[in-house]
Amino acid sequence: MGLRLHNTLSGQLEDFTPLEPGHVRMYVCGMTVYDNCHLGHARSMLAFDVVQRWLKASGYQVTYVRNVTDIDDNIIRRALDNGETIGALTERMVQSLHRDADALGVERPTHEPRATDFVPQMLSLIQTLETKGYAYRASNQDVNFAVRKFEGYGKLSGKSIDQLRAGERVAVDDGKHDPLDFVLWKSAKAAEPQEAKWGSVYGPGRPGWHIECSAMACELLGESFDIHGGGADLQFPHHENEITQSEAANDKPLARYWMHNGFVTRDNEKMSKSLGNFFTIQEILARFDAESTRFFVVRSHYRSALNYSDAHIEDARTALKRLYTSLQTVPPQSEPMVIDWSAPYADRFKAAMDQDFGTPEAVAVLFDLASEVNRSGSPQLSALLRALGAVLGLLQSLPEVFLRAGNSVDAIHIDTLITERQTAKAERDFARADAIRNQLLAQGIVLKDSAQGTTWEATTV
Repeated sequence: MGLRLHNTLSGQLEDFTPLEPGHVRMYVCGMTVYDNCHLGHARSMLAFDVVQRWLKASGYQVTYVRNVTDIDDNIIRRALDNGETIGALTERMVQSLHRDADALGVERPTHEPRATDFVPQMLSLIQTLETKGYAYRASNQDVNFAVRKFEGYGKLSGKSIDQLRAGERVAVDDGKHDPLDFVLWKSAKAAEPQEAKWGSVYGPGRPGWHIECSAMACELLGESFDIHGGGADLQFPHHENEITQSEAANDKPLARYWMHNGFVTRDNEKMSKSLGNFFTIQEILARFDAESTRFFVVRSHYRSALNYSDAHIEDARTALKRLYTSLQTVPPQSEPMVIDWSAPYADRFKAAMDQDFGTPEAVAVLFDLASEVNRSGSPQLSALLRALGAVLGLLQSLPEVFLRAGNSVDAIHIDTLITERQTAKAERDFARADAIRNQLLAQGIVLKDSAQGTTWEATTV
């Protein structure tokens, strides 16, 4: 049995078959770069990083596009508040995004398009929609999409236009024929900086948010592709509007499979910038190591809600240490490991991942395998543990480096105390030896004696 994934469009678990045999084309909505990324952004980046890793491990060629929105109201407002250009702000935030993603082990996408590089394609798409009667020029000089003219509107959210209209409490904006209509081209405002304005047949302005993704996805992946992903908060209206405008223009499905990762919560309330209850990735990585943070996210199923707390990341590190301890106790074989997916543990891991990228079950396999490594002392199974971990972007550090990480005590100082303890033991000064052990333990350092000598690891992050 092959890969099955949950398709938001159907609400069902479906067999996955790419349009082009052996090649998966995937588009994921990326960040709007006016501020540093928070844990909610990390959740989405890591979810689809695991997706593309598993697709590659399954033998597919993957063309992965994750866009950058580098023009919108928030960006303009932040640049003006900071007294800097839009270009300077967005470039600085893109570099920050890359640092955060790299630290978390997120592989770079095949393409990372910036919206401002695709304005001609957006204008072409808008003109097609106008020609086909789906777009209209409003009295305020904006160009809007007439939602009621597209019969399939609401198929991703599962709501009819009338249901959506009943829940609409916002007054109709100037020039909109219906509150559900959305902007394709925003007419330039006098107070906006010149770099936020592009020339067009509609007059100076800039693209609306939704049209950006449709244009970039179609330009880089084709008018129809395999997977479109993003956070659950994008399902409506962003992805609904993407489907609407793309399919109205091209008369074909935009994406065959739609995937949405769950929210990150804090104290069971959605974590977001608007609520002011978020942590940036940089704030978290200043307190916790990156791999434990990644593991905290990855071991939960991508569609589930993820509740953040310091204790949960500390628990993730404690669990991850068990796996690294197995790799330290039984070093993997030196030869490169080619995974035999028919072997017992690998087969179980594959079955878990093939069931909608079931990382909780896949992680459980890693712990069962680690127990077997400890029992058998097999370097081959230790190598398999490391190789399966790599599929999730885990277990690639040297065990001694990971186990010693995250403690403020200087490693040279620790090694000096270990040497002093060995001298005390040789002189049968066991009271001094025990005092050194207890001193280090109080600082979160556990000593482990063996025939090969004494090693240490940190118990706190």
